[in-house]
Amino acid sequence: METQGRLADRVALVFGAGSVGEGWGNGKAAAVAYARAGARVVAVDRDPQAAQSTCELIRAEGGDALDLQADVIDLDQIRSVVDQALARYGRIDVLHNNVGITSRGGPVETGEDVWDRVMAVNVKSMFLTCKAVLPHMEARGRGAIVNIGALGGVRWAGYAYCAYAASKGAVNSLTQSVALQYAAKGIRANCILPGVMDTPHIYQQIAGFYPDAEDMVAARNRLSPTGRMGDGWDVAHAAVFLASDEARYINGVELFVDGGLHARCN
Repeated sequence: METQGRLADRVALVFGAGSVGEGWGNGKAAAVAYARAGARVVAVDRDPQAAQSTCELIRAEGGDALDLQADVIDLDQIRSVVDQALARYGRIDVLHNNVGITSRGGPVETGEDVWDRVMAVNVKSMFLTCKAVLPHMEARGRGAIVNIGALGGVRWAGYAYCAYAASKGAVNSLTQSVALQYAAKGIRANCILPGVMDTPHIYQQIAGFYPDAEDMVAARNRLSPTGRMGDGWDVAHAAVFLASDEARYINGVELFVDGGLHARCN
């Protein structure tokens, strides 16, 4: 397998490395991109078949990958994954947090149970993975954390999903907190904020905001200043950069991968 060598001899632990449907989700693309850059990849997903599918793609290209199952809101399962990753590879250089869900509605329409679920999956999960991985990174004096937030965490998305927006805003703050606390210990933490992406996720969790999938795609393409949505590879390439030594002095940033939508006022 040809690699750029940017992550040669590194180990990347990717939570949410599967895809919810056909095609390339952000986590699946990131896992494969890390491998293509030379990393050994631990691909974790709640759906074991999704994790296995991602690893099969990596191995088919000559890469080294371990597929594991875990629920990201269960600390015991996360710690088991970390232990298995260390037993297999002896180190964790990159922690990539991709798991996230959406919910429809504002404060009045959103049920308390839905709010709690979104906060747990989108924010608590990253808190728990950091809790499990950071001590190992600190012991080695290096590490890179890449969290996947969302443009919706900093601006109105055009429709109400208050729990999702609040959770993604919290991801930004969590990332910065970790970045500054651990900066002097050789550990960086950055957040990618995708906006209007064409991934399998939108057809399952966002399509309900529109009359049909065709209308959704057209509307989201119009939203982007580029005239088209981005995709999982746009996020994956940004993740590889942030995890690499080329980004060694980049810490605590919110990197927009949205075609410039964050800068548009209309």
